[in-house]
Amino acid sequence: MTSILGISAFYHDSAACILKEGKIIAAAQEERFTRKKHDLSFPVNAIKFVLKYANLKLSDVNQIVFFEKPFLKFERLLETYVAFAPKGFVSFTKAMPLWIREKLFQKNLIFNKLKALDTAYKSDKNIFFSDHHLSHAASAFFPSPFEESIVLTADGVGEWATTTVAIGKNHSLEIKKEIHFPHSLGLLYSAFTYYTGFKVNSGEYKLMGLAPYGKPIFENKVRQLIDIKEDGTFRLDQNYFNYATGLTMTNKKFDNLFGRKPRDPQKDKITQFHMDIAASVQKVTEDIMMKLAISVQKEYGIKNLCLAGGVALNCVANGKILKEKIFDNIWIQPAAGDAGGSLGAALAFWHVELGNKRIINSKDDMNGSFLGTEYKQEDIEKELKSIGANFKTLDYEDLIDKTSEVLTNEKVIGWFQGRMEFGPRALGARSILGDPRSANMQKNLNLKIKFRESFRPFAPSVLREDLSDWFEIDVESPYMLLVSDVKSEKRVKITKAEKKLFGIDKLNIKRSEIPAVTHVDFSARIQSVNKDTNSRYYDLIKKFKEKTGCPLVVNTSFNVRGEPIVNTPTEAFNCFMGTELDFLVIGNCFLDKVKQNKSLKKSYFENIELD
Repeated sequence: MTSILGISAFYHDSAACILKEGKIIAAAQEERFTRKKHDLSFPVNAIKFVLKYANLKLSDVNQIVFFEKPFLKFERLLETYVAFAPKGFVSFTKAMPLWIREKLFQKNLIFNKLKALDTAYKSDKNIFFSDHHLSHAASAFFPSPFEESIVLTADGVGEWATTTVAIGKNHSLEIKKEIHFPHSLGLLYSAFTYYTGFKVNSGEYKLMGLAPYGKPIFENKVRQLIDIKEDGTFRLDQNYFNYATGLTMTNKKFDNLFGRKPRDPQKDKITQFHMDIAASVQKVTEDIMMKLAISVQKEYGIKNLCLAGGVALNCVANGKILKEKIFDNIWIQPAAGDAGGSLGAALAFWHVELGNKRIINSKDDMNGSFLGTEYKQEDIEKELKSIGANFKTLDYEDLIDKTSEVLTNEKVIGWFQGRMEFGPRALGARSILGDPRSANMQKNLNLKIKFRESFRPFAPSVLREDLSDWFEIDVESPYMLLVSDVKSEKRVKITKAEKKLFGIDKLNIKRSEIPAVTHVDFSARIQSVNKDTNSRYYDLIKKFKEKTGCPLVVNTSFNVRGEPIVNTPTEAFNCFMGTELDFLVIGNCFLDKVKQNKSLKKSYFENIELD
């Protein structure tokens, strides 16, 4: 049986996955094991996990595929420094020693890392390298439910490509068009992430969440930075940026254009200015993605679209493309960023290099993205006992009934079930849950449990059969990657006084029957839940609906700000004890905060680096 190990590493969100006969068996990000968010190190722990789950030793694996080509990336760095010389000398002197010492000869580095895991692993002849954007495109097309599709990939930068169009048909996949560095939609968005005081490669989703509080009054100034053609292709004016060779994303000319220096997150508060900036770059991003989608559909005439790359995590832009009905069907890889590159690299080798045919799943081939670690009930109980937790073990029906009951009382629950999600979104396996009908839930979750900015929105997990009764959408959205509006009949009328409010003051307005998941523009980031993908989560929401008439719950990732999603029962318990979570449900174990030993409370938040 042919097995392929896929690896992504050394930039951000390192990960590993394993295929057996082309079937996805397991995948996980390294951050979940090291507890270092967006960990870029070689994914030793993730590799150990996927091999163990697949019941394989490293020496049993037929091929090992890395998600990009280091020599091409090095070529891009050298050519960029030459093109911009003498500018960027400081950055050059910082980057080159690391490249020459480690990154340039990555095959040898990867071999040595792998040999340390398994002394029986003797040769590097089964190590291969994929193209970065081919890895992204493969991660989106091959698990998709489409026999044929256009694949649009947009991110910061791979080797040279920043945006690509590929065509997938059965087991073939070919990149047809590319936009090259330094012209990058992902880097444009990251530049504004940096400018508004958020962390690059981490805080882009904050910028997206901030945008609805503002108005796109700086749209024309953003367009001064980027020349956008009618087909969506673009070029960035490098006179305003510093990312090509510098140590920052933007420069003084950029600051002068918008009239302020970048926000210092340690000193400066978020103001209406930053909200308007966010709204402006979001508007331009949506425009570019829309133009690209329209032009490629017109050119190739294919009715299906797959999306990958970091920009594909911009669920607002995705929702706009869906709403315009440019394509009949859209499918987005749930691990659209670099973590998913490990999966794509392996799939590309299986199908493109080895020529193996696809078996197309009418849903998709991602198993709901539940591809990570899982714990047996006996192991959960053993671990909870060892850390001194007080818990009751309930039968299944009692567990669902009791959990849904406390949700109706506006209690907040840590929910730890089944296999961990692969990708950045919690999808009902490692989730914090709440009552969407509560007007105070969003603020309380942000400030008392997640310890993060109050403006950040939360997503609803809704029963698939009830989706179109509550939201202006009626297609599957299992991976929380599409934004849609709340139905008008579920909204609450806004008063004249409330309409005059600006910025963060909008947060306290009750906008619908489900205020905890209704953003300030009446939108919500949707997760549709099916029984065949996550039966336990489905049953919980269904029981909540029986009690309340509301077929959805608030779902946010089980972690605090700056921390990766919890991976073990102990980590779940520590987060439970270190926050104002009311209850914790792990497997069939039910934990009540008031019954816990107070000495077990963890003040671990102070040790976590803010995102």
